[in-house]
Amino acid sequence: MKTETIQLAGDVPGNHIELRVLRFAGKDEKAVSAYLQSSLHGSELPGQAALHFLLPMLEKAGREGRIAGDITIVPQANPVGSAQWLSHQHLGRFEFFSSGNFNRSFPLLDTFDTSGLVPLDGPKSLAERLKAQLLRLALPHDIVLDLHCDDESENYLYIHQAFLPEMYDLAAALGSTAILSWNSTADAAFEEACAHPVLQLPEGKRDMTRRAVTTVEFRGLNDVDIATGKADAEGLYRFLVHRGVVSDPAVTLTVDFKGPVTPLENVEMVRAPQGGMILFHVNIGDEVAAGAKLVTVVTVPGDPSGDITLTAPQAGRILTRRSHRYTRRGDDLLKLLGSKRSEQARPGSLEA
Repeated sequence: MKTETIQLAGDVPGNHIELRVLRFAGKDEKAVSAYLQSSLHGSELPGQAALHFLLPMLEKAGREGRIAGDITIVPQANPVGSAQWLSHQHLGRFEFFSSGNFNRSFPLLDTFDTSGLVPLDGPKSLAERLKAQLLRLALPHDIVLDLHCDDESENYLYIHQAFLPEMYDLAAALGSTAILSWNSTADAAFEEACAHPVLQLPEGKRDMTRRAVTTVEFRGLNDVDIATGKADAEGLYRFLVHRGVVSDPAVTLTVDFKGPVTPLENVEMVRAPQGGMILFHVNIGDEVAAGAKLVTVVTVPGDPSGDITLTAPQAGRILTRRSHRYTRRGDDLLKLLGSKRSEQARPGSLEA
C-alpha cells in the first residue's frame, strides 16, 4: 500500500487541509478497479469505521499478491467538514461559509477526462477544489463507492436505474435491506457526478457488469462500533472479491437480495407540520398499513390538544427516522418506502 498526502490551500493565508489517499496497485491492468471514500459528510463515521477494518484485509491480500485491480481509498474525504464544530456539536454536512451541502453541486462531466476541472491551486473556494480533487481520484475507476449514513436507519443504497440489476451483488454483500433507485436528481451529488460520464456512453459500451456507482447508507450516525465496522468491512471485501478486484478463493457471494427497489418518487418524506417534541409510534424496519400512526409532534407540552399525529400516506416500510427529538416546522421526520408515487414527490434529492 502506498500513502499519498494531497495538500489543498485554505481560502485565506496560513491554513490548509490534507487529503490522505491510500493506493493498492493491481497486478492485472485488465481487472476491475475500485475507489472507496467515506465521511464526505464529515460527521458520518460508519463508513470510516468500515474502511478502517477493510484496510488490513487489503494489505494482507497485497502481501500475498492477490490484488488484481487498482484500489484507491480515501478514508476521510472531507477534512473541512471533519473540522467543523460549533458549541460542542459536530456539524459536518453543510459548509459553514456557504451553507452548501458538501455532497451537492459536483461538476457533471460528459466524459472521464478531468483535465478541465479546477486545479488544486485554482481561483475557487476550498470546497469547490476539494470536490474537483475527489472526482479526479474517483473517475478513473470502474467501481465507485461513496460511504455515508443516515440519522437512524437500516442499511440501504442509492443506485441509478441504469446500474440495476447488476448491482444487486453489492446489496447482497453488504446485507442492505433496500435500494432507492433514481433516474435524475439534478442536485449533482458525488454519486451522480461519477455516474454521469458512464451514462453518456452508448448503452452497448457501458459494460455494467464491471461498473458500480452508489451511495452506501451504512445505517445511522451512532452505529459506530467494532463489531459493526468489521461486519461492514467484510461485506465490502466480499463485493471486491466477487467483482474480481481482489482474489480470494475462500470468499464467495450468493446474490440473493430480496429487498424492495423503490424509485425516489415512491418515498414518502414525512415532515413536521409544526415544531415541537417528537414521539415516534414506529421503528425503522416496521411494515405499516396506510393510515397507521407514525409520529406525534407535541406542540404544547402538558396540553394534549396541541398534539399532532401524522399517519402513513400509504402502506410501506419505515426506512429511516430522524435522530433528534425536538424539531422545527417543515423538518423531515422519517422515510417510508411506498409501492406507488408519493403525492408529495418533487424533482431533486429527497433531503437537503
